[in-house]
Amino acid sequence: MPLDEALERVLASVSTTPDTVEIPLLQAVGRVLAQAVVAAIDVPGEDNSAMDGYALRAADSPGPLPVSQRIAAGTTGVALESGSVARIFTGAPVPPGADSVVMQENCTERAGAIVIQGEVHPGQNIRRRGQDIRAGEVVLQAGRRLRPQDLGLLASVGCAKVQVYRPLKVAVLSTGDELVEPGAGQLEPGQLYNSNRFTLAGLLARLGVEFIDCGIVPDDPEATREALASAAREADCVITSGGVSVGEEDHVKAQVESLGRLDLWKLAIKPGKPLAFGAVAGTPFIGLPGNPTSVFATFCLVARPFLLKLQGARELELPALSAQAAFSVPRAGARRDHLRVSLQRSNGRLIARRYGNQSSGVLSSVSHSDALAVIPAGAVIEEGDEVQVLLLDLLA
Repeated sequence: MPLDEALERVLASVSTTPDTVEIPLLQAVGRVLAQAVVAAIDVPGEDNSAMDGYALRAADSPGPLPVSQRIAAGTTGVALESGSVARIFTGAPVPPGADSVVMQENCTERAGAIVIQGEVHPGQNIRRRGQDIRAGEVVLQAGRRLRPQDLGLLASVGCAKVQVYRPLKVAVLSTGDELVEPGAGQLEPGQLYNSNRFTLAGLLARLGVEFIDCGIVPDDPEATREALASAAREADCVITSGGVSVGEEDHVKAQVESLGRLDLWKLAIKPGKPLAFGAVAGTPFIGLPGNPTSVFATFCLVARPFLLKLQGARELELPALSAQAAFSVPRAGARRDHLRVSLQRSNGRLIARRYGNQSSGVLSSVSHSDALAVIPAGAVIEEGDEVQVLLLDLLA
């Protein structure tokens, strides 16, 4: 199935969102906002000075003008005396009667009075009340994953707590008799360290979900069935790596069907063709391939947007840019490919350079790359062509 069609089907299956909880704003980064936040105040709350200098009537310039008062940030002045200036500091309210602020570098003191250099215009260097936010305005919509700058914005309108969706619980099972956990001892012939567990744990952590580690499941139908059923009872979503292909020891697909259903299987993409999606006893299920690079790619392309929508987020697409290919793809493929590339700037252009070994079993191709270059099915790429790149370091 083409990726776009599969993703549309996967996302359409999300019909509920998790419960909500109110948390302190300081703990809210990365969480998904469950209620829109409406400003109760104007920001700024009054006209204030954009810099250190002198507040005056523009018509009184250039002076000399005596200093009639001093207004520091956090204090308020009185109405400006006619023919005078007020010494004012950044953020301090502009006094009634003043219509401009001149930066101190453009002012000279002569015999206790201030002389202005240059033209002065009404409104100069004044930040108007409500220019950032107006009372009654929606500051942030529900469904937004909160970034650090969003916390600052919410704090500016007085929010100390926010209503967010409860983090999802995602159970991860690694399948395969060949797998050994790092630190468990020396590898025997035919064994591999379980890298997928750590890749998935890191990807899930960046989404702010709770990682339930279900360990390694042997290549046994009954053990696979029991592990899937147990994970479905604990989690909001079950993710497996391996066991969904067509080999005699790939038991995940059959056991998912015995416990629930499969809605799709196999994608027209590289890497990551053997991907499964469905439900285990009513709990959403995503079966990722076993090859390390395929696990990473299919998680980013399918599991990530699904999990984001499942926890109430609205912005689901991967961050993408256009880059100039420093490689060629001389033969068209039947599947959409995702080449691992590094990005560099050259003469003002963003250049994508392909990692040498693009095998789905070469995890270093992901670790040493900045992006996935999208090569559409049926496309031929010549060096210098523009390609879309999905940015790996902005996946959170």
